[in-house]
Amino acid sequence: MAKFLLKSTYSAAGLKGLVNDGGTKRAEVVRKMIEEAGGRMESMHFAFAEDDTYVLCELPDHKTVAGLAIAIGATGGLSVQITPVLTPAEVDEVTRMKTTYTPPGR
Repeated sequence: MAKFLLKSTYSAAGLKGLVNDGGTKRAEVVRKMIEEAGGRMESMHFAFAEDDTYVLCELPDHKTVAGLAIAIGATGGLSVQITPVLTPAEVDEVTRMKTTYTPPGR
């Protein structure tokens, strides 16, 4: 499975829901959503900065992540950005890949 970082920013309505639910309940809702999509949540953190939440998770593929992002955004409670992330071992693998590339102008 691939790893992803989901960064979310609450709308005013979403913040009202957070006040009612609390952080622990929201984390459980997110965990359940990810597990129902065939994934696993590694961690969720609240920041209240430029982004309000950070979720590190594993999901089966990019289509699954896109589906979750659309479903989350459609609620109007928050907006979400998705970043695929790599482990150090995965970076080791990709840096050993042999590719041929010619930069523009050469």
